[in-house]
Amino acid sequence: MLCLLALVVITCSSQTNSDIPAGLPKQVLVFSLTRGFHHNSIVQGNAFFMEMGRQHGFHVDTTTNAGLFTKDNLSKYAAVVWLNTTGDVLDAQQQNAFEQYIRSGGGYVGIHSASDTEYDWPWYNSLVGAYFASHPAIQEGKIITLDKQFPASAHLPDSFNYRDEIYDFKSVKTDSLQFLVRIDEGSYQHGKMGAFHPMSWYRNFDGGRTFYSAFGHTPESFSHPLISQHFLKGLQWAMGDLP
Repeated sequence: MLCLLALVVITCSSQTNSDIPAGLPKQVLVFSLTRGFHHNSIVQGNAFFMEMGRQHGFHVDTTTNAGLFTKDNLSKYAAVVWLNTTGDVLDAQQQNAFEQYIRSGGGYVGIHSASDTEYDWPWYNSLVGAYFASHPAIQEGKIITLDKQFPASAHLPDSFNYRDEIYDFKSVKTDSLQFLVRIDEGSYQHGKMGAFHPMSWYRNFDGGRTFYSAFGHTPESFSHPLISQHFLKGLQWAMGDLP
């Protein structure tokens, strides 16, 4: 489990879900193993999800240990957050366990470079909804809200400016994703997707619930009032707590 230092000090703990008495609130696993680029914002992301758990009544375990991806262990969690993971992070047995977890009704939340993960696992491409392709320099762009009904975007204004590392995507499952926000490529430099450039989406997939957001490169993402609420509500939907 990661030991975190954010705006407040968070005490390290060796607690796992097996230590939690029955009847306590739902559990969430935040997984941030990297086999490629490592985002410094993982520290703030872990701290954010742990704090949201304290505020909203769910328990959060943070880990970089792929060995926790077993059928029995994953069954304890209402959702698994892939927080800025990169590269090939699970072996074949662990992949199978995670597929079973989703097919049993589990929730998936992908943050930013979760789409820069597991390029040789086609099922994962369908789960996350797209793969990372490229990005220009960090800059500000105009975000346009597409869905004012879904919990993770209902609070967003019709449009707003936001500074982040703006991903271009490939292998986008456009026929099955429900898109929440897009970015106006005319508002920044060197976008490569054209008129429709989605940045967040959700879907019901293979028995489970999946939510992805391309935001989260910068540490400030996890304290930004619009983006942090976006992450929280996406997680609560993936957990099955919101319609």
